[in-house]
Amino acid sequence: MEQDQTAGATELEAIATVVLHEAERRRGEGRSLLALLRLLEALHREIRDGLFQESLPVNRQALYALLKDMEAEGGWPYIHRMKLKEVLVNLLEESGKDNVPAQEPSKHG
Repeated sequence: MEQDQTAGATELEAIATVVLHEAERRRGEGRSLLALLRLLEALHREIRDGLFQESLPVNRQALYALLKDMEAEGGWPYIHRMKLKEVLVNLLEESGKDNVPAQEPSKHG
């Protein structure tokens, strides 16, 4: 059983490596990265609403074991959505740089 979990973890790590590699290849390409995030969100939803729900416990003991495991491992998986304010941070920082007046040369000397 432990060997199966180790093999499963290794397979998941390989998937994570591929996803991160693809994200890195798209560095600086906002639309392409957004497409990747949308794909990951769709996969999350598909797994959650299908396979995961089908595998939910049917008795209290199994439910307790699942909840205990979730608590120990970090809770419910969640995909954070950025707020518009977070998206605009870079734009606001850039426009702030444009509005900074140039310093005049020092009159000492």
